[in-house]
This record gives sequence, C-alpha cells and structure tokens, in this order.
Amino acid sequence: VQLQASGGGLVQAGGSLRLSCAASGRTFSSYAVGWFRQAPGKEREFVAAISRYGASTYYADSVKGRFFIARDNAKNTVYLQMNSLKPEDTAVYYCAAAARIGVTKYDYDTWGQGTLVTVSS
Repeated sequence: VQLQASGGGLVQAGGSLRLSCAASGRTFSSYAVGWFRQAPGKEREFVAAISRYGASTYYADSVKGRFFIARDNAKNTVYLQMNSLKPEDTAVYYCAAAARIGVTKYDYDTWGQGTLVTVSS
C-alpha cells in the first residue's frame, strides 16, 4: 500500500483542520493506520491510530478529546479531525500503515509523506 497525507496548513489557535490519508491499492482494509507528528528538533511521536475496520482507536494523551480519527474503507481514506488546535500541535503530520494497530512508530512499516500543520498563537 502507498499512502499520501494532505490537508495541512496554517490555522489560528482554537481552530480546526482535517487531515486525510489516502491509500492506493485494493486491500486498504487489511491495514491499521496511525497518525504521527514530528516537530522541529523533536522525535516523531504517536498521535492517533485506528484498526482495520475502525472498531478500535487510540489517542495520545495530548490530543484526547480534541482529535478524532476515522476511516472510510470504501474511499481508501483515513481522516484526522483536529479541533481546538494549540501552537504546540505545530508539526509535520505523517500517516502510516501496519498489519495491526499500534501506538509506536516501530509498529508501522509503511509511511506516507508528511503534511505540515502550523498553529499560530
């Protein structure tokens, strides 16, 4: 599977953005998908993940209640709805795929290119 993230941009604090992760291939439902982010000078960190059919979701504590992950297997797309954005959410956001849902970057072996999210104060 190949992944392409999109939807990043510049937003004011308190605003919202929706990221999309579009996948190629007909077996998208075979993969769990995770979102990660990397701020300048920092390690890539887990944000959210969703299981193959959406039955299970996980979130980092820093985004719980503000970010929501969902998927539409018919459209081969996973979404990350980001609300109440804060300046500390500024980062490049990446989506990744794995056979099973996980919460670390080591759990994922297929990565898309990133999309930049900038939150101004």
